[in-house]
Amino acid sequence: MVRASSQFADATSGVVYIHSSPAALCPHIEWALTSTLKAPAKLRWTAQPAAPGSLRATTDWYGPVGTGSRLANALRDWPVLAFEVTEDASEGVDGERYSFVPGLGLWNGAMSANGDVMVGEMRLRTIVSEARAHGRHSAADIAAEIDRALGTAWDDALEPYRMGGEGAEVTWLRRDVG
Repeated sequence: MVRASSQFADATSGVVYIHSSPAALCPHIEWALTSTLKAPAKLRWTAQPAAPGSLRATTDWYGPVGTGSRLANALRDWPVLAFEVTEDASEGVDGERYSFVPGLGLWNGAMSANGDVMVGEMRLRTIVSEARAHGRHSAADIAAEIDRALGTAWDDALEPYRMGGEGAEVTWLRRDVG
């Protein structure tokens, strides 16, 4: 039986990790977060050891389902940023992770409750089907496409920034739902 009301959660939470930003962009990033969340974003910026001269900040957020996508789209306007946005899974909705790296652009993937990237059956079938159609049958070719689906290049590029993020202050942002 289908319920008359929504079967999906109205709200969720997540984290915005600004891994590396020039100081001049920091106020603009705060404005973009404030505008997207309709809540003041007063981030505490600290030095990013992995990119001397750059700053980093982390903030938890709470808002309607889909906010993670809106945050990532607001931040991708600055191609010099390195950032990640996560949106936690909620009832009826998978979690997501968005990663942005200069030169690679924006990557998005579904995320399990423990943080693993999930690649669906149809995506895997498409990878195999396209490999066959284009004569790329080798395990290395298929592995490269699976790596792309998993966001491996983005993880590899962001890992030094993540390590530099130890001890960074976390700020909570909240947007009322409903």
